[in-house]
Amino acid sequence: MTNRVNAGGERTKNEREDRFAAYFAAKSGAMRATAYLLCGDWHRAEDLVQTAFVKLYLVWHRVGHEEKLDCYTRQVLVRTFLDEKRRGFFRRERPTSEIGDRPLSEPDDHVENRVVLVEALAAVAPRQRAALVLRIWEDLSVEDTAKAMGCSTGTVKSQLARGLATMRSLVPVSSA
Repeated sequence: MTNRVNAGGERTKNEREDRFAAYFAAKSGAMRATAYLLCGDWHRAEDLVQTAFVKLYLVWHRVGHEEKLDCYTRQVLVRTFLDEKRRGFFRRERPTSEIGDRPLSEPDDHVENRVVLVEALAAVAPRQRAALVLRIWEDLSVEDTAKAMGCSTGTVKSQLARGLATMRSLVPVSSA
């Protein structure tokens, strides 16, 4: 097989696979960080990213607009997360705050604050969490967030308001 355009102007399979591999290498880390904020677990985030990229690969031959590819991939990732939460696939495992036999070192304030925020984010309902991550972490517009979540802009705004209220009730205000 050659890496040339065939008579119909289409890319060959090798070129498409090379483009996909390059895209995966460039974007999987950022998508994993987003997935971690959605689910609160690095291993699960890796599974979500893998599932999202498998879904993307299945339609890769139809994907053409490079500038919209990140939005599409993020949308697939968020919908994969929300679908798994609806199905309850991961409810069999129960997270624990215990780490095992090794003692914890004294964290500095920055790390401690991050842990508190991630734990609070994990306690927020999945759709609210998705809205918070996409709107605040990914800095998407309300419209882009709505598109990624598959809902209206009004729903995004209400999910954001409820999610922020929940976060405020869970995160203690320090008097520093």
